[in-house]
Amino acid sequence: MSCRTGFVWGTSQHFNRFIEDCGITCELVTPHMLAAPFFRGTFNCLIIPTGFGNSLYSNLLPALRASSPRIERFVENGGNLLVFGAATEKPDVYDWLPFSVTYKHDCHPRKIDCAASPGTGTLIEDYDPLCIECDGSFVAHEGERVGSAESADVIIEKQWGKGKIIVTSVHEYPSKKFLQAFCSSGLSTTF
Repeated sequence: MSCRTGFVWGTSQHFNRFIEDCGITCELVTPHMLAAPFFRGTFNCLIIPTGFGNSLYSNLLPALRASSPRIERFVENGGNLLVFGAATEKPDVYDWLPFSVTYKHDCHPRKIDCAASPGTGTLIEDYDPLCIECDGSFVAHEGERVGSAESADVIIEKQWGKGKIIVTSVHEYPSKKFLQAFCSSGLSTTF
C-alpha cells in the first residue's frame, strides 16, 4: 500500500504511531501549516482527531475555518477526510466542512449499530459494538447515517466530488482494516 496521510494536530500523538503501524505513511500537519497558503502537502487522506474544537486541547479550529476552501478542494479532487468528535459544547463546530453538521457534546459509552454499512461501518470493527466510548452525536446533518446509537447518529459519511468525508464521534482509534482501506482509497491530492 502506498499512501500518505496528513495528521492534523499541533504535535505528534500516539495516533500518528498507530497510523504508521497500519503501514501508512503519516505526516504531521500543524495548525500553522494547515492555514498557511504556501503549504503544499500531497496526501491521500487527512485525519482530524478528537478534541479539535476544544480550546483546552487544541488551537486547530481557527486554522480549519481559515483553510475550509482548501479542505473542500482537497476532497473534491479525490482526497479522503476523516474527522472525529469536537469535544466541545459548540453545536456549529463543524461549520468549516462543505456540508452542514450540528454536533451535541455528550461523552459516554454507547451501543453502536453499523449493520447496514459494511465499508465505513468497519471503523468500529476492533471494538465491542455494545460499549464504545463516544463524545457526542450529530443531531442534524446533510450526510448519510452509517452508525447510530440510542437513535442518535455517531458516524456519518458524505461523498464530495471524487473524495469522501467521514465524521464520527467515536472516541477510539478506527480499526486497522478501516484505516488501511479508507486511507488507500483516496487519490493522491495536493492540499
